[in-house]
Amino acid sequence: MNALVLHRANAAAGEGKVLPFAEVQVTLSKQEHVALVWAANYWKAQQGRTARRLHELEARYAQRLREVTQQAAEREAALVSQIETLRGKVRDLQRRLFGRKSERRKGGSERQGRGVAARVPRGQQRGTPGHGRRREAQLPEEVEVVGLDSPCCPDCGLELRPFPGTEDSEVLEIEVRAYRRKICRRRYRAQCNCGRLPGIVTAPPPPRLIARGKLGLSVWEQVLLDKFLYGRPSHRLLRELADYGVPIAPGTLAGGLQALVPLFAPLDQAWVAQLRGQAHWHADETRWAVFVEQPGKIGHRWYLWVFHAPTVVHYVLDPSRATKVVAGELVGVESGIISCDRYSAYKKFARLHPGVLLAFCWAHQRRDFLVLANAHPALWSWAMGWVDAIGELYHRNGLRLQAAAGSVERAAQQAALEQAVEQLASRRDAALADPQLAPPAAAVLQSMARHWPGLTLFVAHPWVPMDNSAAERDARLPVVGRKNFYGSGAKWAGQLAALMYSLFMTFSLWQINPRTWLRAYLQACADQGNRAPADLTPFLPWAMDAARLAAMRACPAGFDTS
Repeated sequence: MNALVLHRANAAAGEGKVLPFAEVQVTLSKQEHVALVWAANYWKAQQGRTARRLHELEARYAQRLREVTQQAAEREAALVSQIETLRGKVRDLQRRLFGRKSERRKGGSERQGRGVAARVPRGQQRGTPGHGRRREAQLPEEVEVVGLDSPCCPDCGLELRPFPGTEDSEVLEIEVRAYRRKICRRRYRAQCNCGRLPGIVTAPPPPRLIARGKLGLSVWEQVLLDKFLYGRPSHRLLRELADYGVPIAPGTLAGGLQALVPLFAPLDQAWVAQLRGQAHWHADETRWAVFVEQPGKIGHRWYLWVFHAPTVVHYVLDPSRATKVVAGELVGVESGIISCDRYSAYKKFARLHPGVLLAFCWAHQRRDFLVLANAHPALWSWAMGWVDAIGELYHRNGLRLQAAAGSVERAAQQAALEQAVEQLASRRDAALADPQLAPPAAAVLQSMARHWPGLTLFVAHPWVPMDNSAAERDARLPVVGRKNFYGSGAKWAGQLAALMYSLFMTFSLWQINPRTWLRAYLQACADQGNRAPADLTPFLPWAMDAARLAAMRACPAGFDTS
C-alpha cells in the first residue's frame, strides 16, 4: 500500500479564523495508484498534443497570413497598373480629341539631333522667287472686248482717239449647265422596187449606257466621280442637280448604279490577274458597313481590304477579317513579299505559304513607343529615345536609297545601315535583360523581338519600304466615304464601291485623269449595247501604249473618244 499525505484546511466555525492545516494520511490501493499515474500521463500527453496542434495552427495561420498579404499586395499592384493603364488611355483619348493632330514633339523636327537640317514649313517661303501666275493655256479661250461707253475728256468733252493694242487680263471661270439632248433622226422612204428596204428608213438610235434610260453618259460620269472619288453622299449631288433644274429621284439613281455593276465586273477580273502577277504587295484592311442581313453574321460590319502592288491597286469587300480573304486574293501566289501590320491573318497566310515573306511596318512599331510614352509619363524619355532611334534608321535607309545602285557609296551606306540595325538589336536585348525594366516597356520590346525578322527584311531587299504607308494611304479614300455616307446599303453597292476605289487608286498610280478614262469607258460600253467592251486592252493602264497613256492623262477636253 502506498501512503499519501494530504493537507486539509478547516475553517473556524464562528470567527472565520483559519486553523492550522491538518495532516491526513490516506491509504490507496496499487490499482488506484496505477490509475492515477496513467491518468496523469494521459493528460500530460494530451497537453503535449494540444500544444503541438496549437503550434501547427499558429504556423499555418502565419503562412496563410503571409499568402493573403502577398496576394493582396499583388492585387494592389495589378490594380495600380490597371489604373495607370486606364489613365494612359484617357490621356490618349483626350490627346486625340483635344490635342494636336501630329506626333512631332515640341522643339522642331526629330532629325535636328542627328545633324540634319530642320524641316522647312510648307508653302512659298518668304524671300524666294516664285513661279508666277499660271496661264492655264490648255483651257479654251473666250475673248471679251470691253470699251468705254463715252470715250471723251471729262473736262473739255473732246473725243478720245483709239490707241493700238489692249490691256489684257484673265479670269478662270467654270460653267456648269444642264440641258436636254433632243436627237432628231431623219426618216427616208425607198424609191426603188427591190423590196429589200422597209417602208421607212431612219438613222440608228444613239447609243445608251442603260437601255431606255433617260440619263446621259455625263450624268453617270459625274455620279461615279462625285461619290467614290470625291466622297460626297448621293443625296447632296441630287440636291445640287436639282438646283441646276435636273431633279432625279433617289430610286432612279440607285437602279442605274446597280445596272452599271456588270459593266465593271470584267475590269475587276483584269485587276486581280495583274495583282497576282506581282512580287510585292502592301496590304491593309478597314471596316466598311454593309446594311444587309448576312446568314450567320451579327451586325453590319464588313471589311474593305486593299492590296497595293507596283502597277495596280485592288480592293475586295468581305464580311470577315480572316486569312481566307488574303488566300482568295492571292490565289496561285507561292512567293513574294507582303508589307503589312502585325495582324494574325497575314502571319497565318505566310505559314501556309512558306515562300511568302512578311515585311512588318516600322511605323506601327514606332507608334507602340508613342502610345507607351503617352500612357506612362514616367517612361516618356525612355520611349522617345527609341522613337529617335527608329527615326535614325529611316534616315540611314534614305541615304542608302539615294546612292546609285552598285556604287561605292551604296555599299558604304548599306554597311552603315546594317551596323545601325545590329546596334538597335543589341540595345533591345540589353534593355530586356534589365530586371528593373518596367513591364509595359518590356512588352513593347518583346513585340519588337518577335517581329524582328520581318522588321529587318528591308535591309536585304532595298526595294521593300520600311513601312506600310502605301496601303494606309490607299485606305484614306474609303475612310472619307465611310465618314460621309456610312457605307453601302446593299451588297451590290459595296461591290461597286470596291470596284470604283480599285479603278481610281490605280489611275493615281499611273497619273491617269479619272474623268477622261471614265468618259471613254462609258462611251465604249454604250457603243457595245450596254455591255463591257470585249477587248479591255485600251483601258488597262499597264497595257496601253505611250500615245494612249498620254491621251488618258490629259483633261477630257483634249481627248478624242473616237
